[in-house]
Amino acid sequence: MPNITATTQQHLDIEDIRDDLVVLKNGSVAGVLKTTAVNFDLLSEIEQDAIIAAFSMLINSITFPIQIVIRSKKLDISGYLEKVVQVENKIEDKLLKHQAEAYRRFVQETIQQNEVLDKKFYIIISTNKPISKEGSANPFEFFTRLFGMHTKRRSFNVDKSLRDAKMELEPKLGHVQKEFRRIGVKAEKLTTQELVELYFDIYNPSAVHGQRIQTDINDYQTAIVNPAIFEE
Repeated sequence: MPNITATTQQHLDIEDIRDDLVVLKNGSVAGVLKTTAVNFDLLSEIEQDAIIAAFSMLINSITFPIQIVIRSKKLDISGYLEKVVQVENKIEDKLLKHQAEAYRRFVQETIQQNEVLDKKFYIIISTNKPISKEGSANPFEFFTRLFGMHTKRRSFNVDKSLRDAKMELEPKLGHVQKEFRRIGVKAEKLTTQELVELYFDIYNPSAVHGQRIQTDINDYQTAIVNPAIFEE
């Protein structure tokens, strides 16, 4: 039988992840910022007005498209509960032991009645490179696509695209980071390793909580699924 070289990665939009940037198969390049959050309801009225004014300045200062992504993921706190039980068992003082037991029951009842969600906030900034006919109609769709690399024949030079993208994206990313600091939000650019881990987590939502991928990024540029076909 002929050798089968096709993989599921051929159906994905990501061409490469390198130099802290994501390269799409249509030639677009994007940087991803991970931001903190502000609990607006806990602020005083004066602080809320200041935040609104600063955010208005941020929006008015941006002359390029950005995408804001909020990712909610159910949090597994079973490991935390195990640690609470271990601490509870070591406590000898009756009063402290009673308090620890009450706290454990409170946490258990809370997670039974409500889902504990871990929310992550991202800002995506893409290059203004024209999209090819074969590319996606939305330059930001890379964030919601499955993870893959080096699987489809490209019609552009990745190295050149990255060089051009750095000149275009670095000032934009720096500007957004500075403006977010005005409203008390810290925005950090994801590194290559963090981007790979992010897409791995998106592609494997049922992975064990807290599991980290291997540190060798090159391992994830090979075929993920090998054909289970054997010659007789």
